[in-house]
Amino acid sequence: MQQLTVFMDIESSRSYIDELYSPDATKVVEALVTLKNSVIGSNRQKSSVIQQGVVPRLLQLMSDEALDPNIRLEATITIGSLAKGTPENVATLVEQGTATALVELLRTVPIGTKLVEAGLCALRSVFLHPPAPIAALPADMRLLTRLTQIAREGTATARCCVVRILSVWCGGHMEQEALCQAGACAAIAAMLANGRNSAPPLARALPALELLANMCFENGNVSQVALNTRHGDKTIPELLMCLVSRDKPLPVALGAARCLTFIHRAGALTADDNRVVFGALPCLARLCTKEMPEEIRAKAAETLSYLAEVDTSLQRLAAISNHLMSSLADIVNCPSAAAKQGAFKCFASLGANDEDIRKRIIETHGLMKHIVSEMKNPEPSIRLAAVRCLHSLSRSVQQLRTTFQDHAVWKPLMQLLNDSPGTELLTVGSSTLCNLLLEFSPAKEPMLDQGAVEMLCNLTKRPEAALRLNGIWALMNMAFQAEQKVKQRILCCLGTEQMFRLLGDSDTRVIMKTLGLLRNLLSTRQHIDAIMSEYSSQVMQAVIVVLEGSYPAEVKEQALCILGNIGDGERARDFIMANEDVLRKLVDYLAHPESKLQEAALFVASNLVRCSEAGAAARQARLADLGVLRALKLLGARQDAAHLHDKVKTALAQFNGLT
Repeated sequence: MQQLTVFMDIESSRSYIDELYSPDATKVVEALVTLKNSVIGSNRQKSSVIQQGVVPRLLQLMSDEALDPNIRLEATITIGSLAKGTPENVATLVEQGTATALVELLRTVPIGTKLVEAGLCALRSVFLHPPAPIAALPADMRLLTRLTQIAREGTATARCCVVRILSVWCGGHMEQEALCQAGACAAIAAMLANGRNSAPPLARALPALELLANMCFENGNVSQVALNTRHGDKTIPELLMCLVSRDKPLPVALGAARCLTFIHRAGALTADDNRVVFGALPCLARLCTKEMPEEIRAKAAETLSYLAEVDTSLQRLAAISNHLMSSLADIVNCPSAAAKQGAFKCFASLGANDEDIRKRIIETHGLMKHIVSEMKNPEPSIRLAAVRCLHSLSRSVQQLRTTFQDHAVWKPLMQLLNDSPGTELLTVGSSTLCNLLLEFSPAKEPMLDQGAVEMLCNLTKRPEAALRLNGIWALMNMAFQAEQKVKQRILCCLGTEQMFRLLGDSDTRVIMKTLGLLRNLLSTRQHIDAIMSEYSSQVMQAVIVVLEGSYPAEVKEQALCILGNIGDGERARDFIMANEDVLRKLVDYLAHPESKLQEAALFVASNLVRCSEAGAAARQARLADLGVLRALKLLGARQDAAHLHDKVKTALAQFNGLT
């Protein structure tokens, strides 16, 4: 029946569609008007017309500069109507070159004509259907300057269309800079300016705010230009301050607060600027309250999380603003994914640095239960936001020992990380594991039983530096004051070959944590001797590689500290004494200009020369022959090493009468 209906549509429209190809301009206009009227408001009719292959003819009629202007206008309006159809309709239009043809039209048609307005309306409809055909609009300065001129001087409809199109197009640094250079900030300021007694209309303000937000996001240069751009006697931030007030429509207030947030985070406004403290922050906190629509609350919470993400003063101020904690707790109960995500992310930002705020968050009624349950949510964005919140709260030593243990948060987290999550979730989740595996955390033992060692060792083999770092960092935490069987399990699972690969990593932080892992493994005299008896050649080789390589001072310091730990072993120190290259390096580092390396080398020497240990005399004699005694004396005489003189004096006192 449906096929028959479509056939009847095609037959009934065939007569005027045929007239589109007539040499008579009057007949073409009449056919276009009839076609336009037939597709208005009917997706079924739009689909039927597109299936008949009419689009190429419409594009030809629209683009031909030799044709009657009315023909071009009616063809463009019809294309715009087709672009308001289904996503499939729009995809077909884009495949047939509609977006490119519309952009070319806007290059040449005089500004202020009805044809330009129709072309902009059609292009806006095309761009509003994801994925927008961004490539059809090149970063051509003449074209962009022309479009921003329309945004300043065109009709109300044309201005709104241009800004909406550009807000979708502006998706990266190149587009941000190009629009800024083309004068988009001035056009935005003009669209945000109030009339004599009223705010700009929603249709004008919202697309302008969206474009401004997209242009300023993580772009300091554009944000600085926006900061200084004026319309009349007001700068853009002053215009935004007018729009965040309580008497403005909620979407406008939210859009203005987002712009101020992005300008701040890009570095153009400081955290203590009145426009941030008394403009963006209280507006966003107000928009999170229960009286607001869910969509507004969701976006406000997410924006507030970004505003307060890195600044402790803003986190503290937000935490006491407008009952925000209870508002966010209520948003977590909202059904939409965007609302839950926004609330969790905001909690994560608020608790990033302040222990008192973390305590207040955790004491928020039922929040930990929500976090645990939402970590199992089928929606990836909610799972990620819940883990972000957990990661922020896991920075609290007190909560790791109490609330986290009460709710056994490690169980859903381990399950989540073992289910092949995406890279972002794996990164945040493994960061949380680093905290859960600290030596005072009660979760450490059960996580070991659930295969944490194996999972973390696998992370160190990932191509992403952040995952390698988290994997080795968590292993380092796990090894701290661990039982010998745990240390042996880590070494066996990780393997010395992988350890050497990590010591050659391109990320210095990975190298530091790998050395930190070795240092924690080689602690407690009994453990040191046991590990060195099995892995001495690999450990010594790793230390030599670092000491002889072109590593930063803090990396070499870690290597020397590992030697110091080895020197504390009853039998392990013999591996140092048997390696003349290492001992000569020790002499070099005692004389190193870097204070931290002098101190680390002194730590090694002090453990090797202790006279209370068996074989001390022989070790002291050998160290003296290789220049360690002389190096200690020189270090003790250096004025720039005065803070080490007591430790040097203690080490020298260990030598039995050697001078």
